[in-house]
Amino acid sequence: MVSARNLILILGDQLSLDVSSLNGADPKIDRVVLCEVMEEATYVRHHPKKIAFLFSAMRHFAEALRHKGFSVDYTKLDDVDNSGSFTGEVRRAVRALRPERLIVTEPGEYRVAQAMAGWQRDFNLPVEIRDDRRFLCSRADFAAWAKGRKALRMEYFYRDMRRRTGLLMDGDQPVGGRWNFDAENRKPASQAGDDLFAPPARRAIRPDRITAQVLELVSARFSAHFGSLEGFDFAVTAKDAESLVDDFVTHHLPSFGDRQDAMLTADPVLSHSLLSFYVNAGLLDPLSVCRRVEAAYRAGKAPLNAAEGFIRQIIGWREYVRGIYWLQMPGYAENNALDASRALPDFYWTGETKMACVSAVVRQTRDMAYAHHIQRLMITGNFALLAGIDPQAVHRWYLEVYADAYEWVEMPNVIGMSQFADGGLLGSKPYAAGGSYINRMSNYCGGCAYDVKKKTGTDACPFNALYWDFLARHESRFRSNRRMAPVYASWARMAPETRKAYRESAAAFLRDLDRAPKTYGQIEPDQA
Repeated sequence: MVSARNLILILGDQLSLDVSSLNGADPKIDRVVLCEVMEEATYVRHHPKKIAFLFSAMRHFAEALRHKGFSVDYTKLDDVDNSGSFTGEVRRAVRALRPERLIVTEPGEYRVAQAMAGWQRDFNLPVEIRDDRRFLCSRADFAAWAKGRKALRMEYFYRDMRRRTGLLMDGDQPVGGRWNFDAENRKPASQAGDDLFAPPARRAIRPDRITAQVLELVSARFSAHFGSLEGFDFAVTAKDAESLVDDFVTHHLPSFGDRQDAMLTADPVLSHSLLSFYVNAGLLDPLSVCRRVEAAYRAGKAPLNAAEGFIRQIIGWREYVRGIYWLQMPGYAENNALDASRALPDFYWTGETKMACVSAVVRQTRDMAYAHHIQRLMITGNFALLAGIDPQAVHRWYLEVYADAYEWVEMPNVIGMSQFADGGLLGSKPYAAGGSYINRMSNYCGGCAYDVKKKTGTDACPFNALYWDFLARHESRFRSNRRMAPVYASWARMAPETRKAYRESAAAFLRDLDRAPKTYGQIEPDQA
């Protein structure tokens, strides 16, 4: 190695040539470092497809940097001298290169930020931590937006982001005269099924030589992790990721809104974009993707409800949950407003349950490292909420199993939206539902061992009794919530014997759940 003016560390989810740490970099005298480290692969037991995706994308990104003239020091996971951590690898590089300064873009996760905070002292070297400009709202801007507000509702933040970006705006007014077309994006499975719409097959990216090497490494080192590597077809370069944007906008965006909330066993992805992997890892620029979607709408190639729904997910929800995360850290994961304490059932790992909906989503997650937002919120998340599962265990599960999961985006979605563990900071009500919702929005129930039309008893859909039991357990908290007043009015109108039957059916199901062995997910993370 030779000396460098600046040592530039790029993390595995910062794979963009426009990342702020490269701003002003001089390939002739600056040095870039990327490293695959066991600490990051195993602080939770990440899905093998996520590990393979990131390692391959990192290796391809290093080649792209070299093509731009940069000198890149790349540490592979199985290199003999690999220290196993970011701190250890930066220490090795500092000792070898003797740089004048270390430059990094702020990390997405609090624990990494805490490690970076000590680097200037540890290495006796100036450390410049730059804002991550891939996000449209900085952490400081979000904190300023939140200051003094009684409620931090996403809808108002989203409107500000629309004004800031100009997306789907006619002057100072929203296109179509409304900010939100979500009500048009809730068509049930019967209106979003394959009989009405058969989209072209998804474009798959065939693994190249670099990816094949990574798949071999991941298979050998992480075979004990939940998930399958079979059928790996992720994009691992910006060029291939852009081709998937083309595919989505051309073939799937027009029906994205109509099929956004539906769940079908034969079509697990429906018209969802499958772009979150690449946006969150830096291979795609979120604003550019949104502008492509807006252009399709303005050209008459996609309806407004589809374009608005997609853009809201990116500049609204994605930016919002990131702001909530940094505003509430540290300690956000420890929130448990509903005092939920039940252990996570084994079927979250095995998929072996008679509940067809839960089994389908878990098995899909195992195979794809993906499930769309309604599957996550209203199947696995809804069950955990109703059953009173420990929210920290739920949070860890989501972080482990999805390839697009990073703590900044996953934690608020689980702790706040899905489990209501933050007591309503993020959501105005818990996202709880019984079997009728699942039956309306999916075709899971038709093949289920339980009868969704039965309310109580051993052969009734467990979601039915669990829903009313959840409401009864937390009546003192939620009865005064205006959004939940109608359901509590229905509960009050029920005959005492009906309410008793719901509570008893739920209790019997939960007793059986508690008696079941708890063996999966109890193993400590791999050691470096």
